Amino acid sequence: MAKATLTISSKNYSSWSLRGWLLTKFSGLEFDEIITAPDDASARAEILLLSSSILVPCLRHEGATVWDTLAIADYLNEIMPNAGLLPADRIHRAHCWSICGEIHSGFTTLRASLPVNLKGHFPGFKIWSRAQADIDRVCTIWRECLAESGGPFLFGQRSMADAMFAPVVTRFMTYDVKLEPRLKQYADMIMALPEMQEWIEAAKAEPADIEELEVEY
Repeated sequence: MAKATLTISSKNYSSWSLRGWLLTKFSGLEFDEIITAPDDASARAEILLLSSSILVPCLRHEGATVWDTLAIADYLNEIMPNAGLLPADRIHRAHCWSICGEIHSGFTTLRASLPVNLKGHFPGFKIWSRAQADIDRVCTIWRECLAESGGPFLFGQRSMADAMFAPVVTRFMTYDVKLEPRLKQYADMIMALPEMQEWIEAAKAEPADIEELEVEY
């Protein structure tokens, strides 16, 4: 049987590709990567938030083609139900879907002001007030989830929520966002995951840079 394939773009810059890749890794589904070069026009449009329709990551498996991260999560949960992508409890599952939907469709100022750049590090980065409001909301989500679940992950065990918020964790690290101790512990744990370390190493090895995302502003 042919493996699944997952089409992604830059590992250094693409938050959506990271989400889809982590979801697939967390599910346990074996897959081959197909990487679209960062200088590809459609890939650049996605990374620079210039595309109204995001077509990566794209999972292909047994005749199914799924290209939205929430749809990928739902599909993986259906075919790999024992992976724990969603909490077993109905109320926790509804909460998980809600915060994943929120990060999927919102936080536009945070995305634009603090773009994912795993090779970058900008200590003392000046954060705009509207971006700070997005950061504060993320922190509230994490704080409430960890208080309810007891940690170490947002819903106790690793779930789709941790994959969906992982790019935000990288943003906080890249732009030196200060976190209270409990939230920093969570962020450090996400960054230390073997899957994250694998992704980061590959990101650092990428030869191409996107100039628009290398400017301190």
